[in-house]
Amino acid sequence: MFMGEYHHNIDIKGRLIVPVKFRDNLGEQFVLTRGLDQCLFGYPMEEWKLLEEKLKALPLTKKDARAFTRFFFSAATECEIDKQGRINIPAPLTSYGQLEKECVILGVTNRIEIWSKSLWENYFSASEDSFAEIAENMIGFDI
Repeated sequence: MFMGEYHHNIDIKGRLIVPVKFRDNLGEQFVLTRGLDQCLFGYPMEEWKLLEEKLKALPLTKKDARAFTRFFFSAATECEIDKQGRINIPAPLTSYGQLEKECVILGVTNRIEIWSKSLWENYFSASEDSFAEIAENMIGFDI
């Protein structure tokens, strides 16, 4: 399980340090792709395979299913953690996530999320004010 918030800088070559606490759970190789809310999602291979099966089961005849699958898979890439604990994030993903220097890496149950620091701060500020309302809406999910 992934949890916690870490801050690291991405360098000019697109390399970002993966927090030590996430490395074992991610494994030697993992998948990085576009996430929601303009962040990146990183999945261990076993989680990615489960997600892949669910997405393959979506009906091809549904426009939203095709759009989501294209969005999610077209930017997906396998990442390897180097000896310095870094990954190389491809340019299309750094562009999508607006990753320029300061980044926030979050652990979110079965995945990691990589955010531009400014986008994360904006998202968190907007969500923090409505956290009680969001929690109330989660009641239907037996949380």
